[in-house]
Amino acid sequence: MKPKIGLLLGDRNGIGPEIAAKLLAQPESLAAADVIVIADRGVYEAGQAAAGVTLPDSLEFRPLESPANETRIGTATASAGQEVLDGLLQAGRMALAGEIGGVVFAPLNKQAMHMAGLEFEDEMQFLKNRLNFTGAVGELNVLGRLSTSRVTSHIAIRDVADHITGPAIEAAIALLARSLRDAGFENPRLAVAALNPHAGDGGNFGREEIDVIGPAVKNAIAAGVNAEGPYPADTIFVRAREGAYDGVVTMYHDQGQIAMKMMGFGSGITVLGGLPISVTTPAHGTAYDIAGQGKANFAALAEAWSTCARMAAN
Repeated sequence: MKPKIGLLLGDRNGIGPEIAAKLLAQPESLAAADVIVIADRGVYEAGQAAAGVTLPDSLEFRPLESPANETRIGTATASAGQEVLDGLLQAGRMALAGEIGGVVFAPLNKQAMHMAGLEFEDEMQFLKNRLNFTGAVGELNVLGRLSTSRVTSHIAIRDVADHITGPAIEAAIALLARSLRDAGFENPRLAVAALNPHAGDGGNFGREEIDVIGPAVKNAIAAGVNAEGPYPADTIFVRAREGAYDGVVTMYHDQGQIAMKMMGFGSGITVLGGLPISVTTPAHGTAYDIAGQGKANFAALAEAWSTCARMAAN
């Protein structure tokens, strides 16, 4: 049986509603999984109008329990941010109840969510807390057959070094290894990035590689993970792009995100790894500057959809 996926339209003021409409207009999308569209009816219809498509009434629809009271295309608003948070929680609870096998959400806007009072660094930590999950979680970025995890995520650069600890690195390595095995990689090949230029140059440019990252990699290897490193961040993705690795563990957000988006901005996705439900989303943002114009490319959302369908089927 095909899995059933819950689809959230993302921030109503961004490109989410229109790229969701484009996604559902493709026969291959519904061949991969059945859908429950979890949305405000007016936003759902506006997305179709912007995309220039008309979706059949036969698609299953579930209204948002707490929709926003206004739409301001191209603008971050607190009401849209609150709608996003409420929608994520609604979809998460549906997944835990077995109504859907996974959740795909169109791009969100973190500014809008924080305007609504989000007290966590991102939507993954929000879901972890609200779903009362106590296990390890981490964002995974996926581009084709290459995936990345990161030790730190949505924190200030000045705080990164203080959060590079042995347990945090080992958790990021383990999460990526486990997720790749779940995706069908029997013995995933992982590379771990350094923090400092030239991997610290033997301690001349910092000792994190010697004192923290290197020992964490050795511990992961001892635990049975096929891992290498730490390797300089300015060359690690060259080898990864050539197929030497299935996954790269990075130390902070932009260290991996810049490389992945340069290699495939239009098709990269994010997996909220470690949660008790399958959750995927495009790696790009809400593109307020082109929202409502029908220009937005839905390729990354299509990749998020197919990935979530495979995860739910497994």
